[in-house]
Amino acid sequence: MRERESLASRLGFIFLSAGCAIGLGNVWRFPYIVGAYGGAAFVLIYLFFLISMGLPIMVMEFSVGRASKQSIVGSFKALQPKGSKWWMFGYIGLAGNYILMMFYTTVTGWMLAYVWYNLSGKLVGLNPEQVGAFFGGMLSSAPTLVFWMGLSIVIGTAVCIIGLQAGVERITKWMMSGLLIIMVVLAIRSVTLPGAEAGLEFYLKPSLEKLTANGLWTSIYAALGQAFFTLSIGIGSMAIFGSYISRERSLTGESLLIVTLDTFVAFTAGLIIFPACFAYGVDVGAGPGLIFVSLPNMFNNMPMGRLWSTLFFLFMSFAALSTVVAVFEHIIANSIDMWGWSRKKASLFNLVAIFVLSLPCALGFNVWSGFAPLGEGTIVLDLEDFIVSNNMLPLGALVYLLFCCTRYGWGWDNFIAEADQGTGIRFPKALRFYFVYVVPIVVLVIFVYGYKSIFFK
Repeated sequence: MRERESLASRLGFIFLSAGCAIGLGNVWRFPYIVGAYGGAAFVLIYLFFLISMGLPIMVMEFSVGRASKQSIVGSFKALQPKGSKWWMFGYIGLAGNYILMMFYTTVTGWMLAYVWYNLSGKLVGLNPEQVGAFFGGMLSSAPTLVFWMGLSIVIGTAVCIIGLQAGVERITKWMMSGLLIIMVVLAIRSVTLPGAEAGLEFYLKPSLEKLTANGLWTSIYAALGQAFFTLSIGIGSMAIFGSYISRERSLTGESLLIVTLDTFVAFTAGLIIFPACFAYGVDVGAGPGLIFVSLPNMFNNMPMGRLWSTLFFLFMSFAALSTVVAVFEHIIANSIDMWGWSRKKASLFNLVAIFVLSLPCALGFNVWSGFAPLGEGTIVLDLEDFIVSNNMLPLGALVYLLFCCTRYGWGWDNFIAEADQGTGIRFPKALRFYFVYVVPIVVLVIFVYGYKSIFFK
């Protein structure tokens, strides 16, 4: 049997796991979701669900990974009761990782493209209409999107093929360190802009009126969904890093550090975006186009705007690539575990596989733009995002809950023994009833409401 690889340091584990969690959910989705649902009051609800639901399920994923020393397919086979069928979810979770990469690589390509466009000055001097037309032109060009999507895949594969410690761990440390430094610099610049005070008030001062503008239940559901989306829990993307670490530290304490780092990045992204938007009169509820259309207009009006814009999209690229590398590592580790392949063979196979699988998303903005899988106005990306965000993440989280907390799966005692192994914070055993009966109901509500919001508007 092939000897299991391991990470060289605790910091590597924390940065890798945080890198998987920290991505477009933090720096792209979080700001525009907060803008759409009223600011500070929404953030408080989001933080509540992050701690009360997201954090415990992350501990469960890590526990399954560390106890089994396997990736998602092998982990359920290794820990399930004899004769049970939990192993079937392993393949569903693996499929979720592939589907996530099918659209994540395309959007990561946008970030890389905008680093180059800003660095080369292609956006300098454009008026708002021209910036919007520029972004639209990029999306309508199939060769452009395929190139940048392919580059994100090549970068992710190159990091993984070097090795777990020399490539994935070392390079992720550099990316995460660079991301945090750039974020702090940008946040300081943003909050010191003339007129930034209104943005800080919107972001940091809770307002029930703003929260209920879209309907209180809608805002609560959005906060729940964001808490699950931002941590990438439910498809085993976190469990793989649990399989690489020792039992020196309890997993609740490690998970709390990762959630704190993830939240810091999301919170700081808001400090970058909202003060600057208010300072330059940009609509904070502009939706996904906030990053690619509204903010470039803002940077064009800012002193040294080209520098700040380039740094902003470099930080966005680091955030996106940290997730790409982490999920690639999970996919590659599955190939190694299942078929006994070398890391090089598994990396190259998956480079080709994910490139081919990612083509529909890249072509969905241009060549296949007439395909509306979820109704008029939708594209391939919407379908793939729906499959992962509205189905696999919440249902996968439910599987981990039931597997770890009930006697039909791995079981509560086994889970607690693994989670509490080592020094650090212990898992709250007194809350077993909450995890067995309350959290699954809330997860199912998320799942049902996701369908209602799309198909029964």
